[in-house]
Amino acid sequence: MTDEFNEKNYSSKMDKTIKSFTRDISTLRTGRANTNMLDMIKVDVYGQLMPIDQLATINVPEARLISIQVWDKANINLIENSIQKSELGINPQIDGQVIRLRIPDLTEERRIDLIKILKNMGEKAKVSIRNIRREANEDLKKKLKEKNISEDDNKNFEKNIQKLTDTNIENIEKILADKEKEISQIWTSLTILPLLWMAMVGGGKKIIEEEILDI
Repeated sequence: MTDEFNEKNYSSKMDKTIKSFTRDISTLRTGRANTNMLDMIKVDVYGQLMPIDQLATINVPEARLISIQVWDKANINLIENSIQKSELGINPQIDGQVIRLRIPDLTEERRIDLIKILKNMGEKAKVSIRNIRREANEDLKKKLKEKNISEDDNKNFEKNIQKLTDTNIENIEKILADKEKEISQIWTSLTILPLLWMAMVGGGKKIIEEEILDI
């Protein structure tokens, strides 16, 4: 029956929200090169907006370098302009039909900003999940009123929807925690490892200890 409550529909909507959230945070510039950083950038070409990976081959030859091999040289400047207008904050370098993006150092200020952006994105994802729960509950009320479902069915569906909501909110929290840990680890590696190298090269054990304490 088409009038029956479709729990899978709301579960699918929540899954899509989680996937969208995961994809969005993967585009954040964290100090390491990641092809996903370009996913949100669209290029106005051939009369439509197209993602860069449909116009070029993208790879990561180095830890902090993204290389974009543009297929049609007529699109080089279009891709360059789209990158410059985006929120990526990187100035493209053109070499023939190759566009290179060098990822800047992850500073302490940038790390703090990233954490704020990350948490804001997480809150928006949680709101989306709760909105889907509200939509499902309103659907249940309507079907109960129209006697398409029983009181017992209504209670069971409400419990199931709440479980789905709780599970997906927990998933968002875990994704946030993992991403925040990743950002902190990247920042630590970019600040402490150079100091360790200085200590190894110069034998400055005392200097490295003092620098790490300052961090």
